[in-house]
Amino acid sequence: MKDGQRITFRGEGDQLPDIEPGDVIIILQQKEHELFTRNDNDLYCTNNLSLTEALCGFQFTLKHLDGRDLVINSPPGVVVSPGSVRCVVGEGMPFYRNPFEKGNLLVRFDITFPPENFAPPEDLQKLEKLLPPRPKIEIPTGEDVEEVDLVEFDESRSQGARREAYDDDDDDDHPGHGPRVQCAHQ
Repeated sequence: MKDGQRITFRGEGDQLPDIEPGDVIIILQQKEHELFTRNDNDLYCTNNLSLTEALCGFQFTLKHLDGRDLVINSPPGVVVSPGSVRCVVGEGMPFYRNPFEKGNLLVRFDITFPPENFAPPEDLQKLEKLLPPRPKIEIPTGEDVEEVDLVEFDESRSQGARREAYDDDDDDDHPGHGPRVQCAHQ
């Protein structure tokens, strides 16, 4: 069953003597859910994992729409990437007129990374030895090469959001300046 679907009960309307009864028509209206969204017979939800869970395995419970608690497992060694989607087969919505066949439950994973400076340098060196090696890169040399640092990005302070003095709209309050003219493109 889906949003907007019509269910008709023929001849089940008001029944009076010597009058043919009408139909009862029910139009389904899907209600939003705080955890699940639906696409046809598939259910979708999002779950947050710590970086440790994403790398080393996890187990969590999910309360299904029918009240059951689903225990969802991922064994150690199976890495879950940010934004990846995993499927629990047959735990979606039942098919219309076939309640024993169901869609799938799809879980999208968000990964929460630890805060900056969460571990001392010596622990980070130990961690790096456990992880796959960094890719080897060849850094070019010469006077055209400049080393730069990355900093946290604040969108409100970006070049596109900054207002310059020539962007000031104060001249709109002074009549007689005429329409604004754009530069011709070459």
